[in-house]
Amino acid sequence: MKLVRFVPSGTKIDFMRWRGTAVWGSSILNVLAILAVILIGLNFGIDFKGGILLEVRTQGPADLARLRSSLEGLGLGEVSLQEFGRETDVLVRIQRQEGDEAAQLRAVEVVKQKLGASVDYRRVEFVGPKVGSELISGSIWAVTLSLLGIAVYVWFRFEWQFAVGAIVSLFHDVISTVGLFALSGLEFNLTSVAAVLTIAGYSMNDTVIIYDRIRENLRKYKSMDLSTLINVSLNETLSRTTLTHFTTFLAVFALTSMGGDVIRGFSLAMMWGVFVGTYSSIYIAAPFLIYTG
Repeated sequence: MKLVRFVPSGTKIDFMRWRGTAVWGSSILNVLAILAVILIGLNFGIDFKGGILLEVRTQGPADLARLRSSLEGLGLGEVSLQEFGRETDVLVRIQRQEGDEAAQLRAVEVVKQKLGASVDYRRVEFVGPKVGSELISGSIWAVTLSLLGIAVYVWFRFEWQFAVGAIVSLFHDVISTVGLFALSGLEFNLTSVAAVLTIAGYSMNDTVIIYDRIRENLRKYKSMDLSTLINVSLNETLSRTTLTHFTTFLAVFALTSMGGDVIRGFSLAMMWGVFVGTYSSIYIAAPFLIYTG
């Protein structure tokens, strides 16, 4: 049986030839992403802005399209529906209404009148702005601590130069992904935070594999120029990188095209993460070893 190779064996692509251009391009990309967050801002979802949360159960399988169409015509602002658990259970999120608690209660009554008595209301909650600010703070801490934890892991497994290169690569991925949300206007909610953390872990997995091959070749080719050695390592892991990221891209593309509005932000962020994670492992994490000697 003949072995099929998507990447020919013995490839000799000179990745490090373009490392200077890549570093400058990445720097510009991150600056633009930071400016987008500052000047445009993130489109925070109900999780962070606060609002009304209703858990309802329909008599039969929930028709999310019909429910969404009915609620969006009430003039209550942003409305988000998500099926969870059983196919009859729906989580409804409505943006916080202008005014006090009485205004929130009026909005709930309007929703109940629209949906009718055929729907069982299992839970009604109000998410205040204080809770939203706490979630924002908690999300920032979650991302920061996860990045620091990854840096410590790489430091103990390799050396400090590898750890610094890995953390710079991860910050590149996280900042560019957050900038994507700012530029595109996609809703940024707790699912988006999960996407950012997933991208960081996914990118780190590829970086560790490349670093492991570089460390192995450092012991094998003691007199080889570092730039050449990194090129050899990248070419040796190129087949694995290509196949892994291509199959992941296919799965994420299916989520993006057929997953619906509920997970669109997550799937689009992951699609970007597959690309930027591969790029940063090759052109950020690996060249950093040259700059640190």
